[in-house]
Amino acid sequence: MQLPSPDELKQKRNDLGLTQSDLAKRAGVSQPLIARIEAGDVDPRLSTLKKIIDVFDDIEKEDIYLRDIMNRELISVDPKESIDKAVNIMEKYNISQIPVINEGISVGSISENMIVRSMSNKKASEVSHMKIGDVMGDSFPTLSPGTDIKTASYMLEKHPAVLVLEKGQVAGVVTKYDILKLLSE
Repeated sequence: MQLPSPDELKQKRNDLGLTQSDLAKRAGVSQPLIARIEAGDVDPRLSTLKKIIDVFDDIEKEDIYLRDIMNRELISVDPKESIDKAVNIMEKYNISQIPVINEGISVGSISENMIVRSMSNKKASEVSHMKIGDVMGDSFPTLSPGTDIKTASYMLEKHPAVLVLEKGQVAGVVTKYDILKLLSE
């Protein structure tokens, strides 16, 4: 692993549109230290260099928005459909939860856990013919397409997915898997 040169650090800072003061504030160091590092007058501690690189990484992540990563081909079910239909969709697409959408509006969600729970006091044949609306849980949270990836990540810590709304209608979905895929790009 090669450490960046002072010129490379300065170039990266400029590419990200940061002033020396902005970078210093975000990294928790002084502006004169940033100036001396970029001028090559001082060799920074490794911990200081790590702080600077972490700031660069955070800013690059802020530039990713849900519109860039959301799945526009939304797999969903209607609340009037049967549980059997939801189970078939889960099997077909190898997913464990599905948003429940009625006329473009999110009205709930259905998951494997909810279906299994409903089977605790009913026969499987009874459950398969029940309506999704009778078993569904709360809707996934919603965000706008212009929401940054950092905000979505916080939401995904507590929820399996977030729905993306455009003009009040569900336009896409982002899951934890979509965020993880960013690590390999």
